[in-house]
Amino acid sequence: MRIVTLLPAATEIVAALGGAEYLVGISHECDYPASITGLPRVTVTAVDITASSEAIDAEVRRLRAAGRPVIAVEAEALRRLAPDLIITQGLCEVCAVEDGTVHRLAGTLQPSPRILSLGATTLAGIEEDLRNVGRAIGRDPEAAALIENLDRRLALLRSREPSGRAAVVCIEWLDPLYLAGHWVPELMDAAGGRDVGATAGSHSVVRDWGEVGSLRADLILVMLCGFDVERARRELDAVRLPTARRVLSTAPVWLIDGNAYTSRPGPRVVEGAERVRAALEGRELPGLERWVASWPPS
Repeated sequence: MRIVTLLPAATEIVAALGGAEYLVGISHECDYPASITGLPRVTVTAVDITASSEAIDAEVRRLRAAGRPVIAVEAEALRRLAPDLIITQGLCEVCAVEDGTVHRLAGTLQPSPRILSLGATTLAGIEEDLRNVGRAIGRDPEAAALIENLDRRLALLRSREPSGRAAVVCIEWLDPLYLAGHWVPELMDAAGGRDVGATAGSHSVVRDWGEVGSLRADLILVMLCGFDVERARRELDAVRLPTARRVLSTAPVWLIDGNAYTSRPGPRVVEGAERVRAALEGRELPGLERWVASWPPS
């Protein structure tokens, strides 16, 4: 079998199920596990992914207004790789190739590959994606075992629930401000916190800093989509808006590696839940650290 994955979560799922040997092409964003990083890249973007969140958002909006794709497939590379299976997604056109584009390109290949589209917005949806990928690559038992392991780890977290559930705001993007939705409120619930900014399965929408301040969070978690802890720290240190600074001064702020643990609908979301619990307990872990403002208090 020859598999091309067009988003990092799909690559992680295939590898976690023991199918890394089948991968022949991956997206430009795929970075885990390390064993896959040398594979051919079949997607490209005009967006400078090293830029600030404000600059990235502006470029994404410009591309969409111009009718251009945020992420595109290199059609010739796809033809050379001749995949039997292409795994894509239908949740977010900013995070991966648009589903319709993949189907149109697949129709030009001979023989035409099978397309599997992932679309999880909740933990149950992530587990369903795991089952579907397992079925598609002949790894049903491995998928069942992986899901059982994820459920067991989440159940262990729930069994050790703190005495009180802290009110928590989870920030997914800083400029403009988005609060994390989808599966993140469920990770928070499993960890023993109370997400006061979103509900499970909800889409992320632009929020106002004043509105976030009115939520009176006991803890603020910054888990920027596609950013690790270092980049999140740089983003926070660069905040200039007085309202944002005031809100960020009202509660302890913790940084989570959103790229690895919270923004990808794959097996490592359970590690995200474990890091949320550690933040609630005031413990730093790899990919989790307490942030202290570099600017003076207002």
